[in-house]
Formats: sequence, C-alpha cells, structure tokens
Amino acid sequence: HVQLVESGGGSVQAGGSLRLSCTGSGYITSSYCTGWFRQVPGLEREGIGSIDSDGITTYADSLKARFTISRDNAKSTLYLQMNNLKPEGTAMYYCAVQRLHPGVRWKVIGDYPHWGQGTQVTVS
Repeated sequence: HVQLVESGGGSVQAGGSLRLSCTGSGYITSSYCTGWFRQVPGLEREGIGSIDSDGITTYADSLKARFTISRDNAKSTLYLQMNNLKPEGTAMYYCAVQRLHPGVRWKVIGDYPHWGQGTQVTVS
C-alpha cells in the first residue's frame, strides 16, 4: 500500500520561503518518478516539477528559477524548496508518485496513481 504524506505548509509573506516535505512508504517499485503539483480552488492542478529514482529533476519553466526539488533516500522523503514566494502561489500543494518508465510524462496528472492529501500554502 503506497502512502504519501505532505507537510510543511503554512502562511508566509510574499518574498518569503517555505520547504515542503513528502514522506513516502510502500512503493511498489524501486524505479519511480515523484512529482509536485499545486491547485487553486476552481482551477486545474498545475505541475511544479519532478524527481525520479535516478535523481533527474524536471521543472515547469515558470517556476524553475525559484523552486527546487530534492530528496533524502534514507528518510524516504521528497522536498520542495520554494523561494521568493508570490501571492499567486497560494494553493494546496500535492506530491504524487508513479512507476518510472521510458517516456514518463511527469506533468500528466492522470499518470500518477498515488497522491498525498496535500498541504496548504498561503502567501500574503
């Protein structure tokens, strides 16, 4: 049973930073792709970026200058470092995991079978 738990959300002033965590367990494969997404109520879920089991990271062009994804394998934890946050970054943030395979599409929400419950970030 795959389980993902996000944490680290909260309220921050514009220009500030936050680091989100996503702790995972029960992965069905050692070869995986984990992604970060965010969603504003009433809007589509947006892809932020991903990191796979080979350590390769990919980012949305609009966010890569301010957001960094990393992982700690020993802790089975994925991180999202967010700097210079803007009010439009107010959203629920989610992590998700899928099996890594050739042609994996990190942005495609429907390709991820496993999701965390989300953590709220509010930027004012």
